[in-house]
Amino acid sequence: MSGGLASLRGLRSAPALDAGARGALRAELEPLLGRCDWFTVGVMAPSAQAAVGCLRALETTLGWPPLELDPACEALEAIEGPVFLKGNQTSRRFLVRRETGLGEGLLITGHSPADPDVEDTWGPLPLDFFGP
Repeated sequence: MSGGLASLRGLRSAPALDAGARGALRAELEPLLGRCDWFTVGVMAPSAQAAVGCLRALETTLGWPPLELDPACEALEAIEGPVFLKGNQTSRRFLVRRETGLGEGLLITGHSPADPDVEDTWGPLPLDFFGP
């Protein structure tokens, strides 16, 4: 995929990536993530289970502490159909809500109060971008 991370900006859904494109995007993304202090994550997925699976793979791969389901969130098993997951490292929680009409993919927003110039949103990345 030519254009790197910038070419993803504005896409409705994450593109299919071959191994080479996936590796190139990871190599571009990881130093950018390293410049940020904390993150918010958005996952547009066909189900709550797929959204949480994407979040857990991201956390595991990047060594982030796992976020907890916000107690105000509906039970994940009760949520059917497409969803949007919003995770926040500052609150240490995530919410999942029913949401139709979205694309599919992972969005990561990096935050750095000390250096706002490094803040950005990257994606959408495929749901399995950080998976096996």
